[in-house]
Order: sequence, then C-alpha cells, then structure tokens
Amino acid sequence: MSQICILTAAPDYFEDLGPARATYQRLLGEDIAFRHWTDPGDLTGFDLVLPLLVWGYQRDCPRWFALLEQLEQQQINLANPVSVLRWNSNKSYLLALEKAGVAVVPTLISAALTANDIAEAAQKFGTDQLVVKPPISGGADGTYRLQNGEPLPEDITGKEMLIQPFQPAIAEEGEYSLFYFAGTFSHAILKRPARGDFRVQEFLGGSESGTDCPEGAQDLAVQARQAAEQILDTETLLYTRADMLRDAEGHFRLMELELIEPSLFFGHAADGGDLFATGVNAALPR
Repeated sequence: MSQICILTAAPDYFEDLGPARATYQRLLGEDIAFRHWTDPGDLTGFDLVLPLLVWGYQRDCPRWFALLEQLEQQQINLANPVSVLRWNSNKSYLLALEKAGVAVVPTLISAALTANDIAEAAQKFGTDQLVVKPPISGGADGTYRLQNGEPLPEDITGKEMLIQPFQPAIAEEGEYSLFYFAGTFSHAILKRPARGDFRVQEFLGGSESGTDCPEGAQDLAVQARQAAEQILDTETLLYTRADMLRDAEGHFRLMELELIEPSLFFGHAADGGDLFATGVNAALPR
C-alpha cells in the first residue's frame, strides 16, 4: 500500500487543523500520515509527501528553507516539487511571471522600506492608495493598506517589502481563486473582505462563495501556471491556485499563484475533490 504524508503546521499554530485533516483523510484514505513541518522526522519511507498544510512557514524562514534543502538532498518525492516550493515562497516570483508576459498586479520591491519608497511608488502607480506586504508572507501577516504620506508602521519600516497599488475591485467585486489539479480546472470561488477591510481571509472576517469563471479568468490562470512550469522547468503541477482580481480597466491581474499550502475549498468543487485525489494517486510511484 502506498504511503502518503501531509506536512502540517507547527503544533502551536493558531488555526485548527482538524477540518483540513478530515478532508484529506476522506479524499486520500484514513491511513495517510500527518507530520509537523517543523519536526517531520524521517520522511524517506513515504511514497509521496504533500506540503499542503505547512501554514505559518513564513514565521520561521530559516527552518523552512533548511527543510526544503533537506528534502531535496534526500530526494523525497514531493508534490509540488522542492524547486517550486522554494521559488513560490518569495512573492518576488510575481516579477518573474510579469517578465514572462503574465498580467500581474503591478509590484515594486523595496530592500528596506522608507517613506520615500512609498512616495515613489505612489508616483509610479498613479495612486496614493497602496498595499505593502512582506515578500515571504501568508495569512495577511504584515500586510497593510497605506496612504502616501502617512507614518509607516514600525514593524515594516526598514524591512524588505513589496509595494502594490491598492485595487478597489477587492472591495467592490472581490478576489477570484481558480483551482487546477494536474493541469485540469476543478472549481472557482469568489472571496470578499469584511466591510471596511481589504483582506479576504476568513479569520479576518472575509467570506467566500462558489462561482462560475468570468471571461478571461481561466486564460490568465492557465497562462500563469504554464509560465511557472516553464520558468522552473517542471512537469505539470499537481495543484495550483490562482488568485486574481480586476484592475481599473476591468482586466484580470494575478495577485498570487499559490503552489505551497493553499486552502483548496473542496466544498465548492462539484466533485468534492475527487479530481485532486485522482491527481495524487497518479503522482504515486508505480
């Protein structure tokens, strides 16, 4: 019998892993193993390791990258592959996708954030409303909406940060997420922030609903996934979540391409996640 391991958050992570664990057991079998990514033990005996629940890795980057190095050296069968996880850990990958022709939310990188960086970004983007986030982040950690000229929060001043123009569509329409398993489209959701906020995470009051794909959304998602596969010289990725919204002209722009530990929202998939399970089984050694 094939042995599958899912890497999970550290034991003290604030979110409840129970529902996600139950979902993966339903899809992949009760006998799958769960190991904390912070102390996974020996993984060489598993046929396939999935980093689907490594929530919080951005809070201990040295340990995370050391784990990736270890998994690579041990040639663990990991999906998505280590090279993908390493690349996707830092959101500067958006610039690589943009260079490959993918329409992304315009992004600047500041090596050590200052008020002058904010002013220059406001001028370049043509708006005083900006979003600032760490290049390695998750769950909206360290993410702020800033007005050009207001004081910088202390916890991001002088830190490496991404700067993007605020996209009003996040509050007006929401953020679309499209899910692909082994290259095949599964389902889409529309996420909306709580009133007065711009962050769509559920624990911050955001909500989601199943939705049909608007025109152009799948084109962008497929282009982004295929560009990543080409950049990284890898085969079709086992799982992909493409997050996007509309810009001021109504065109979709990629916000993030989630290839490490995306919430996959199987409750909104018509098949309940069977397509994902089929992809996992196909990735097992024969």
